[in-house]
Amino acid sequence: MVAQFISIHPDNPQPRLIKQACELIEHGAVVVVPTDSAYALCCKLANKAAVERISRIRQISKKHNFTLLCRDLSEISTYAKVSNNIFRLLKNNTPNAYTFILKATKEVPRLLLNDKRNTIGIRVPDNAIVQALLEQLDQPLMSCTLILPGHEEAESDPVDINEKIGSVVDLIIDGGLVVPEATTVIRFEDDVPVVRRIGAADPSPFE
Repeated sequence: MVAQFISIHPDNPQPRLIKQACELIEHGAVVVVPTDSAYALCCKLANKAAVERISRIRQISKKHNFTLLCRDLSEISTYAKVSNNIFRLLKNNTPNAYTFILKATKEVPRLLLNDKRNTIGIRVPDNAIVQALLEQLDQPLMSCTLILPGHEEAESDPVDINEKIGSVVDLIIDGGLVVPEATTVIRFEDDVPVVRRIGAADPSPFE
């Protein structure tokens, strides 16, 4: 197997290419996608076979938390329990390079959940390519940062990615170089935000 390699404009994604990528995702593809913090491995929501493939590529256990990439907060109440106050706080600070850890609803596939806490990670990335994909798909993407086994930093160069894992994924979207920087992680505990990791986005709105 050799991955398809599609170059998409990072600021003005070509609709034809976005549609082509989404058709592959709908049919169960594992894809490499640029985000606002690094490249990520993504697949269709609740696609168990694709999740297992991603886990093998990353060499991660079943306990690893996947994150839902959402186009905006209109979908958030389907997958996470949020009060009006929390919703407003999130809305005022997205899209951006945050990962929000929230209590999951029953709509979240079990393979995505953190079993002990029944929580889910949700992102609204500030990246035109991902936003175009999510708009076309009309549902979130399951995602996992592309950090290869034995590496500490996420992958940033689509050409390098193609050389390293082009034989084990179905599609690589070239959105140019992405400077890898971890997201800022905010966990909500009883509606109180707790900064768990400081990364690319400003933590101060949640402190």
